[in-house]
Amino acid sequence: MDRAPRVVQYGLGPIGVECVRTLLERGEPGTLVGAVDIDPQKVGLDVGRLLGRTDPVGVTVTDDAGAVLRETDPDVVLHTSSSFLDRAAGQLEACIRAGAHVVSSCEELLYPYDRHPEISRRLDALAREHGVGVLGTGVNPGYVMDSLALMATGVCRSVRHVRAVRVVDAALRRLPLLRKVGAGLTPEQFQAKKAAGGFGHIGLVESLRLVAAGLGLTLDRVDEQLHPVPAASEIVTPEVTVAAGAVAGIHHTAAGFVDGDERVKLDLEMYAGAPDPHDAVVVLGDPPVDLLIRGGVFGDTATVAVLLNAIPRVAEAAPGLLTMADIPLLRARAGS
Repeated sequence: MDRAPRVVQYGLGPIGVECVRTLLERGEPGTLVGAVDIDPQKVGLDVGRLLGRTDPVGVTVTDDAGAVLRETDPDVVLHTSSSFLDRAAGQLEACIRAGAHVVSSCEELLYPYDRHPEISRRLDALAREHGVGVLGTGVNPGYVMDSLALMATGVCRSVRHVRAVRVVDAALRRLPLLRKVGAGLTPEQFQAKKAAGGFGHIGLVESLRLVAAGLGLTLDRVDEQLHPVPAASEIVTPEVTVAAGAVAGIHHTAAGFVDGDERVKLDLEMYAGAPDPHDAVVVLGDPPVDLLIRGGVFGDTATVAVLLNAIPRVAEAAPGLLTMADIPLLRARAGS
C-alpha cells in the first residue's frame, strides 16, 4: 500500500477514545476516516470533542456503521465494542464484507475456536473470501499471558511446563475494569454475578488455549477457578471506595492438562490494593526461562499500543481469522 491505511474506529469507550487519540497524535499507522458508537451522547459529535480538544478533527461520530463502512472505504477497522464474540460477530462480519482488515479488542476473539467454533468458521471463511485478516488482541489477553509466554519458549529445545503470572493493582485502572473485577461488591453480590456468567476477567481460557496450541499441545482438560479477593481494610480509589470485607477484585486461574499432567498454568490476581504488581513467565524446559516485568505492563496504555501496532502486521498476514501466533512479531516504531 503506497498510502497510510484508512482507519475506522468502531467503539468509543475508554479504549476506543485512546486509540483515536494515539492515532491522531502519532500520525501512524493510519489515517482516521470514521468513528462509530451507539451512545446517543456521542453520536453527532466531532471526535475531537471526545478527546477534550477545542479544534475539530473532521470526523463525526455516527451510530450507522453500515454507512460509515460504505462511505469511507476503510482499509482497517479498530474494533473495541465488546468482550463477547457472539455479541460482536455481526459487527465483525459487516467490517469484513466492507473489505477491511479488523483488529479487535474482543477478548473471546483471541482464540475463539473452542468456545465459538461455528462463528470462528464463518469469520474465517468470510475473511478469506474478502482477502482480509481478522485478529483479536490486546495486552491481556493478547500479550503478557500468552504471546509473551510463547515467545519465551523460542529458546527452548523442550518444554515441560509454562506458567504465566500477572498481578495488577486495579486501584490504578479505569472504572470499567474495576467493575469487571467486582471491586466494591459484597461477597454475595460477587457470587451472584459469577453464577450469571460473563463476569471477571474475560479471555483467560482463550489465552490458555492459545499457548497450548502454540506449543502443539492438545488439552484434554481445562480447570478454571475464579475467586473474590476480600479487602482487609477500606480501600479508596479515584473511582470506587471498597469497604473492609467487601470484594477488592479477583484471583482467576486457568490450567491446561494433557494425560493428567498440568502443562500450562495462568495465574491472574487483579484487585484494588494488590501489592507488588508484576508480570512473570516461567518456562520449565531446556533451557529454563524466568522472565519478570517489575511493576507489570500498564494495561490501558498497552492495550491501545498493541491494537495500533498490530495494524501493519495484520495487513501483511495471509487472509483469514488470525491469532497472535499467526502474525509477524509486533513492534513499535521508534519515532522522534
